[in-house]
Amino acid sequence: MMKKITMVACALFFGSAGIAQEVEFTEYNLDNGLHVILHQDNSAPVVTTSVMYHVGAKDENPERTGFAHFFEHLLFERTENIEKGSWFKVVSSNGGSNNANTTDDRTYYYEIFPSNNLELGLWMESERMLHPIIDQDGVDTQNEVVKEEKRMRVDNAPYGQILAEVKKRLYTKHPYRWATIGSMEHLDAATLEEFQAFNEKFYVPNNATLVVAGDIEMEKTKKMIKDYFGPILKGEPVERVKIEEDPITETIKGKYKDPNIQVPAIVMAYRTPSMKDRDAYVLDMISSVLSDGKSSRLYKKLVDEQKQALQIGAFNISQEDYGQYVVFGLPMGGTPLDTLVTEVDEEIVKLQEELISEREFEMLQNKFENQFVNSNSSISGIASSLATYHMLYGDTDLINEEIDIYRSITREEIREVARKYLNPNQRLVLDYVPEDGEDKETTE
Repeated sequence: MMKKITMVACALFFGSAGIAQEVEFTEYNLDNGLHVILHQDNSAPVVTTSVMYHVGAKDENPERTGFAHFFEHLLFERTENIEKGSWFKVVSSNGGSNNANTTDDRTYYYEIFPSNNLELGLWMESERMLHPIIDQDGVDTQNEVVKEEKRMRVDNAPYGQILAEVKKRLYTKHPYRWATIGSMEHLDAATLEEFQAFNEKFYVPNNATLVVAGDIEMEKTKKMIKDYFGPILKGEPVERVKIEEDPITETIKGKYKDPNIQVPAIVMAYRTPSMKDRDAYVLDMISSVLSDGKSSRLYKKLVDEQKQALQIGAFNISQEDYGQYVVFGLPMGGTPLDTLVTEVDEEIVKLQEELISEREFEMLQNKFENQFVNSNSSISGIASSLATYHMLYGDTDLINEEIDIYRSITREEIREVARKYLNPNQRLVLDYVPEDGEDKETTE
């Protein structure tokens, strides 16, 4: 089925014209369940090949956290036909680049090649799916790589534990309660058979979406996909049990002591609905009103005018099952953390009681129009969006239609959604402070 829209030229923040773009795609399934999405753009001799697997941190055994992120690394180790340590050399020596990333919901691998190496990209991704070698040598090698990444990005990074500390307090049942990078103790304790079983369960064609985008010939590409991916056997269906959290009805208070910081932080976090829920889109707009740019409400008030904060931000983190709406602030000088909480609450109450101005609303819509155009300004960005909309939203055509959702949001909805989710009795308030020699963590 061919899907097409034309994204209208939009006015940017200061009124300059955006560039109209057209996105076309074809999608279909192979007999083994692999979902294929093709986007043809012959304007430059570049092609992106990517595979998104529907496996993330939330699919892990609570006693074996970190597996999905670990496999992000492990599946670059070697295959039956790609020697250990050769993956990146093969890509770079053929003029390409590649990478991968993992979230709570999915794992994404991609290569960007000159278009005359499309077949190489398809072969490599089919090798990853069909012929990975999961052995003790590879597990031991990547175990050290992941430990070093955790030390650099989390353990020794200022404020590196914030999201992990938020999640384990917002969730008591759902597997979003642990960090994506997981536990090194869990990885150390895992057996080779457990890693092999994880691969067999999740890294199968019927749990994956293949996207090829760029300078391609449709029929030739379809034939190569069938040749390389068609013979891969279908895996057992992945069963996912939906785990519901009880509503938060009173403020959760917590404290975490970080040895890597000198300036404390205040964090307010609210559990919010799935990324597929219309309210999640409204929360994106609320974030923009509160803290997107120097003209936003929180920045003007707390950083510019009152000089009470070094930084302030409100972020809507949308995910497949739930989201988190997180407000983060660094106080200026001796400003108490409680003062930042009070000042932020005043701005939230204004959103709950008053409609934003027509001028503010117009600027907000222009920002989202501009973001929509920019999100589809590169072939690699389009590839990622196509995979995400199909896998996590269940609607590939959102790459065409999502902007219509933002356009349809009203000032009244902004007020109502703020009332619905951003209340003191529905949140976590976390004091994130320098370590002072006491126990690293205390929860009040």
